[in-house]
Amino acid sequence: MRKWYALYSNILYLHFSEAFLQLPESAKNAVSPQNPLMRLGKMLGYTLVRLFGNLFHSVENGEKLQGKVWLYVVSQNNYDSLKFIQEGLEGAVFVAGQSKAIGKYNKKVERISLRRKILYYHKFPPLYFEFLKYKKESTLRFTDVLFDAVGFYEVYLRKLQKYKPAAIVFANDHNPDARAMLLAAKSMGIKTIYIQHASVSPMFPPLEYDLILLEGQDALDKYKMCGSVTGQVELIGMPKADAYVPFRNKNQTILTIGIGCNLMDDLKEVEKLVRQLTASFQELLIILRPHPRDTRNFGLFTSISPNVTLSDSRSIPTFDYLRQIDVQISGNSGIHLEAVLLNVWSIFYDFNPKHKLEDYYGFVQNGLIEAASGPDELIFLLRENIAHKPSVYSRASYYNATVGTQHDGQSGILALEYIRRFLL
Repeated sequence: MRKWYALYSNILYLHFSEAFLQLPESAKNAVSPQNPLMRLGKMLGYTLVRLFGNLFHSVENGEKLQGKVWLYVVSQNNYDSLKFIQEGLEGAVFVAGQSKAIGKYNKKVERISLRRKILYYHKFPPLYFEFLKYKKESTLRFTDVLFDAVGFYEVYLRKLQKYKPAAIVFANDHNPDARAMLLAAKSMGIKTIYIQHASVSPMFPPLEYDLILLEGQDALDKYKMCGSVTGQVELIGMPKADAYVPFRNKNQTILTIGIGCNLMDDLKEVEKLVRQLTASFQELLIILRPHPRDTRNFGLFTSISPNVTLSDSRSIPTFDYLRQIDVQISGNSGIHLEAVLLNVWSIFYDFNPKHKLEDYYGFVQNGLIEAASGPDELIFLLRENIAHKPSVYSRASYYNATVGTQHDGQSGILALEYIRRFLL
């Protein structure tokens, strides 16, 4: 049991951490419903739809999996972040779990059968009681997360033994299924590569990959705070931003404001700010962009003013949204960095002041963005700069190693060079 507990503690590193437990319920609810009955319903639904449902579907194409470089993805965003590898590296294939939702790319990934996952659920009761001993509060709050995680490692280990991929590339280091795949690969001696796809938090698991491709020094510094970094580390910038470097914002004046919302934001605070902005800047356009996992009703905001519109983050890539705006306003979100890379002036605004999660990524501390403590200060900042929007992209050099260098806009090429060399 100690071995099982150690393994699953590693798999559930983030979601069973004290730091994750302290996040606002709006953020935790995206992973696990706050209502215990809804958590139970999720577990029952998972059992019927996934565990039993997977038994009746054959999804694997062994020929496309055998001996290839696997690009393991758990989301549409992961797919976008690794697409350049499939395009530039012969023999690289996208791989996901049998029923994993990959958005618009659902039909473009090879699937790993999880039929046998149900055979390992005898481990759930003893694991549950073992987790209760050491992490009672997290176990009670995230029982469904533990339930979902059971069996991934065991199934993936069998699949790796069968298909023997040349290497596995990850863009996610903390989801339970991704961590299960990583640990299975390490036990098999299969080469592993990690490519950072979003801003890093000090609550993430320590890096334990053979080749680690990070965007910049900030990510490396934060990962060192998580624990020892194991593997070859290279700083390569942000490959998914390469195509947008020619479209950096050149406007001298502010015409459009973007508000990027996330799961930790209080919608009452968002509404309050939108109303004050529309009253103060009647000539400006405002684009609201909810997080793709946020299911709350944002349609009501468009009734505040005809100048307020929504950006669908499920279908419109982040950088395409950023091309439409001159100023980006958000709370704790990695979108600040992406905005600055496109020379969009970005401002931190806390939409959930009760939880005091100020400057979670260190963007203000490190000079990447400004901060406004409330609507009055924000409106003052905008008025002061409305005719002279600052140029900001060079601020991102600490976060993106290629900014201002000969590799600016060529992060993908640089990453592929490291990968090819590593795979020799």
